[in-house]
Amino acid sequence: MNLKISNKKLIIKYLASISLSITSLSVSGQIFSTAQNPLSVKWNYIYSGGFKIIYPQELEKEAQRMANTLPFIYPKVGLSLRQQKTAIPLLLQNRGTIANGFVQLAPKKSEFYATPPQFFDSQDWLNNLAVHELRHVAQFDKLTGTQAHPFPELAYFAYFGAAIPIWFFEGDAVVNETALTNSGRGRQPNWIMPYRASILEGRKISYSKAYFGSNKDVTPGYYQTGYLMVSDMKEKYGQFISDSILSDIRKRPLRLYPFSQSLKKFTKQNSSAYFLSTQNKLAGEWKIQQEKSVTENYERLNKKTDLATDYFFPVRLNKKHILALKESKTDARYFVIINDDKSEQKLFGIGYQEQPWFSLKNDLLVWDEIRYDPRYKQRSYSVICSYNLKTKKFKKLSSRSRLFSPSLSNDGKRIIASKVELNNQFNLVELDAGSGKILKTYPNPENEILQTPSFDQSGNRIAYIGVTEKGKSLWLIDGEKKSALISNSRQQLNRPVFINNKIVFNAHFNGINNIYQIDPTSKKISALTAAKYGAFNPTETPDGKIIFNDYKINGYEIAEATLTEKPVGENNFIDFAAAAEKQENVGNVFENIPDSIYPSKRYHTALNLFSVHSIVPVIDNEYIFGLQLESNNLLNTMNFYTGAKYHRDLKRFEYTADISYKALYPVLSILYRNRPKRTFYRAKNPVQQGDWRENYIKLNASLPLSFNARNHNYAFTLNTATSFTQRYMPENMPSGFIRELKFPMEYNFTFNHSVRTTERDIAPRWAQVLRATYNHQPFDKNLKGEILALESFLYFPGLAKNHSFLASFNYQKATGVNQYATEIATVYGYNNILAKSKLQNSLLFNYRFPFAFPDWELGPFAYVRNLRAGLFCHYENIGKGTTFNDPKTYGVELNTSVNLLRYQPVADLGARLVFVNQIYNQNPILEFSFNYSF
Repeated sequence: MNLKISNKKLIIKYLASISLSITSLSVSGQIFSTAQNPLSVKWNYIYSGGFKIIYPQELEKEAQRMANTLPFIYPKVGLSLRQQKTAIPLLLQNRGTIANGFVQLAPKKSEFYATPPQFFDSQDWLNNLAVHELRHVAQFDKLTGTQAHPFPELAYFAYFGAAIPIWFFEGDAVVNETALTNSGRGRQPNWIMPYRASILEGRKISYSKAYFGSNKDVTPGYYQTGYLMVSDMKEKYGQFISDSILSDIRKRPLRLYPFSQSLKKFTKQNSSAYFLSTQNKLAGEWKIQQEKSVTENYERLNKKTDLATDYFFPVRLNKKHILALKESKTDARYFVIINDDKSEQKLFGIGYQEQPWFSLKNDLLVWDEIRYDPRYKQRSYSVICSYNLKTKKFKKLSSRSRLFSPSLSNDGKRIIASKVELNNQFNLVELDAGSGKILKTYPNPENEILQTPSFDQSGNRIAYIGVTEKGKSLWLIDGEKKSALISNSRQQLNRPVFINNKIVFNAHFNGINNIYQIDPTSKKISALTAAKYGAFNPTETPDGKIIFNDYKINGYEIAEATLTEKPVGENNFIDFAAAAEKQENVGNVFENIPDSIYPSKRYHTALNLFSVHSIVPVIDNEYIFGLQLESNNLLNTMNFYTGAKYHRDLKRFEYTADISYKALYPVLSILYRNRPKRTFYRAKNPVQQGDWRENYIKLNASLPLSFNARNHNYAFTLNTATSFTQRYMPENMPSGFIRELKFPMEYNFTFNHSVRTTERDIAPRWAQVLRATYNHQPFDKNLKGEILALESFLYFPGLAKNHSFLASFNYQKATGVNQYATEIATVYGYNNILAKSKLQNSLLFNYRFPFAFPDWELGPFAYVRNLRAGLFCHYENIGKGTTFNDPKTYGVELNTSVNLLRYQPVADLGARLVFVNQIYNQNPILEFSFNYSF
């Protein structure tokens, strides 16, 4: 197309839709939850020192413990931010099986998910959450003040997300958890291992790449980046540097890059410069550590990869084949067989796991995966699945269970697993590998957190890890006898397995995660590996070696070594939080916690439906704007909004109210509008203007159901709605003006199936979306008409990985007052093309693909994550005078995902060039898109 041709006009359409979700500051980096618990959960609450602890009745003991713990430790947690008191609701959640914790505003609250992961710190899980999340409470209080300010919470939260990088929030909290305890992620070598590997391999990265991540490389993550930078700040500028920065931001909030400017005020460096100086310091210190450490190189048994790729838990099937659990930037997690020439054979994909895990014995493969409740997403289960390599049959061995880390006996007939009850009681259970029936429960009177059990070769002995506030212990069960081989250690002990009557496990005695063995009789510990960055997940091979994960710059690779004992070696780990620990001078903040009994009361959900937290500005378009009062209750079961908007063109106000109740199986909502309206009509040729006001009430009931099975996700949504409109105060309206619109009915059903996606996928490799909509007017004789719409969206794999092909056929039949309505997906450029006939169907073909992942840092302005392109060919009213030779529109589109101005939300920028069939006598259309979301 030649844009210089005279008399050719290029139509430019700006599409701008901004969707901003404020992320939570959670342990796992998840956004805060808006899901509900089932109605069967009964809640109690305790008041203690500013904390209102709301919890399911099964967690009475844990709630009492937190009631003693939180007020006791908060003054120490908040000391370096000069925060000594707070007031905040805290919810303890126990129905889920995914570990998490967060603090949020709008409404102000914190949530602790009581079920711990199978790999975490060497301290009590709820204590681990408390020392981290209370630091976020102190951060928020520092910026907002501790006095009650309910109305601006959402504005505060939005400002925090825009003004202060998440790496600072999280890094400051991790430094705090490390300095105030004997544990903390700052003391775990494997936690900062990816960054250390990148630096020592010569791959220094930009500030933006460290902060925002990459679609191709392993990056440290914003938790680790923040921890290392804040540790350095505290070492150089003292205990109260975080307080100084946040105080300056609070005093001068309205600046571009407020955090970076405040950081520069106290350190003489902005965020990017400080990151680079910290990275140079790390390179020097890690190089010295490397020179002190005795390491070995291991041959890679998997193919070399250029992308971040992990091969978890390698197991030798025989001399020529290895089984592993693989995932990468291009592929969701799946089982793979690796041949001796390093070629690969994909077996099958699996569902989401809290952490990677499987066990293989006697051709039987078992693993755990997360399954969600169809409706109440606060409830999830960890179920055990199996696959027989000989018969090729799948089986789900448990349903609605809370079982973790299943390990098979040597004959493949029994499984040992960790079970977590709703009251946070932990036990080891033995199951039948054929039926899933629980055969035996092992007592755990001390209620240690139990992790990663395994059988010995005879099936009579069990090794496992136990965790308490005192540390981690390696336990051995032999019949009725139970003995501790390692007691209350701060080592990251995990995944013990029996090899040659010894127990092989992972720890970091030399400051690097490696594989060790212990003799159960003498308790002598020896090293089996000396990996440069980290060695994990050992399994014995048929020829008496061990096969294991050897961490390299692109992820967890596969290596093999003989069983040769080595000295444990000297611990050369660098504790970057040592200066902060000395400044705090607390020791372990969890020592000497009181043991009082607090009165608990029933928390009545029906009496706690409203929690008004914010007044926010709302802008519908350039003509309509106003203010809205928002309420979201603590259990996410009721949303309420009300407000007023001013119509600048009509010079009149609109009044709104919305309520959504989500505690029941169907979601019920009511919407009310009192609004001005204007229309134009012809009366005896001249165009007349008419105005009126109307009361509009809409009732909606929705039943959203979804579930997952292995790597497949399914969703069903049934929706029905009706409304009533009463018009009044007509001005200059014709005599036939209709005063009431009586209960038009809307019905919608949607089915969705898709396979798991990866961060590089533009769309699922396989997915089907089917939607049926029917609207009619059964109660209004004056407004006859109906519309039936059927839509289908079918996604297929493209010509290469992460390419996507979409075929969509859509049909509608509309009559009466609905005859010109549009309920189906339309061709690109539809609103800019003069129609020649009523819309009856559309056939849409789209091919989209990524073509570059540059990780470009364009100064402080943008970080370019990827570049994508697409081709499309769209038909309208196919078979109604239109053939496959006559697409209505076709063209090309380009998109990119970027982080603008070093802010966390990802902006998707796009341009689309739409060519229009010549019969419409229409010039090409250029559309721009801008979508903004987390």
